Amino acid sequence: MHEQATATVGSKPLRGTVSAPPSKSAMHRALIAAALSGSRVRITPHWDSQDILATLDALAALGVRVEKTADAILLDAAALGQPRQAVLRCRESGSTLRFLIPVAAALGVSARFEGAGRLPQRPLADYRRLLPEHGVRVSAGEGLPLSIEGRLRPGRYAIGGDVSSQYITGLLFALPLLDGDSEIVLTTPLESKGYIDLTLDLLRAFGVQARETATGYMVPGRQRYCAPAAEYRVEGDWSQAAFFLCAGALGGDVRVTGLLPDSRQGDRAVAEILRRLGASVTVSAGEVRVRPGLLRGCGIDASQIPDLVPALAVVCAAAEGVSEITGAARLRLKESDRLAAMAENLRRCGVEVEEGPDRLRIVGRPRFLGGERLGFNDHRIVMAMSVAALRGQDPFIIRGAESIEKSYPGFFEDFTSLGGQAHVVCLGE
Repeated sequence: MHEQATATVGSKPLRGTVSAPPSKSAMHRALIAAALSGSRVRITPHWDSQDILATLDALAALGVRVEKTADAILLDAAALGQPRQAVLRCRESGSTLRFLIPVAAALGVSARFEGAGRLPQRPLADYRRLLPEHGVRVSAGEGLPLSIEGRLRPGRYAIGGDVSSQYITGLLFALPLLDGDSEIVLTTPLESKGYIDLTLDLLRAFGVQARETATGYMVPGRQRYCAPAAEYRVEGDWSQAAFFLCAGALGGDVRVTGLLPDSRQGDRAVAEILRRLGASVTVSAGEVRVRPGLLRGCGIDASQIPDLVPALAVVCAAAEGVSEITGAARLRLKESDRLAAMAENLRRCGVEVEEGPDRLRIVGRPRFLGGERLGFNDHRIVMAMSVAALRGQDPFIIRGAESIEKSYPGFFEDFTSLGGQAHVVCLGE
């Protein structure tokens, strides 16, 4: 898809089966762990979202040889860390940036991190404080570009748990490489814990141990990453599947395959939340089916599941009564201010919305007004508005549809494969 795309989406219900794309969260982690093993690993399935390409480009800058086939990504990490200086271009990927800053520091690489979109404005203060405390010089200023020099030292890492779990994951990747034991001490309650559990599972799969404690995590040093096999398969993505599951709740009958019911992904909670909202949800081995029911508003604590908010807000907007989504302050620091973006778009739908610092209060209505919706250069906003169009009295015209390339390039193909009406026009066509 080219830049500046517009999607015109109609209200025809979605029916049928679609396969979940590979988990973006798990894919980032698998690629980094495979690289840290220093060996040759095949990662399946192949996935070319902009965020994953950012991680591949950054690993290549650190010395990893990357090859792609139609169905896999091949990493040869024998030369990891050999470039003593590197420029890591993270595009708009917060995971790439926050995971690899401490990894590069642990490898002793002098690295410059660059980003695009809103990434240069997203928080990095904890790394700017922590790294100099542990032997790494960090360039002055805020945001990006950020340069580091020196080798990370083991020790006590005190960090808040309520800004981004990506900080903790980055440290969990890096600290096992150091020549002594380290401790991560959480100074505030941990949010998005499911993402940390996903990291710990991935570490164990690659032979690395970290132990949860009452105050954080103990991480032994002098560990070696070992690939569990020549091939590592990444599980399906509950976060991306949520858009189609929510579409099933609004009408039609949608089945999504490739999802693990016992996944560590916190966003598997979408199934239970849709049940609470009144949808018919069936979860079996590898498949989730959602059909409409009598939707009624409810309260949703988003502190552990922030990525679900755009999709769930749409279902709340179609539910009878009042819904309140709370614990969502971090959404203001994403690719867009997602609370403001969803409030703006839902108001354009004719929905009554009250916006607070960390919450949305939504008064549902059965049908939405058609017309223009704004993508805010945010993949999740575009996908959420595409789902909202299923309850539109008239088609939605969604600006900035190209942003889906960040995480789910095939979204509109999957949408239309289920019978949906979506026509995407790129500038110049």
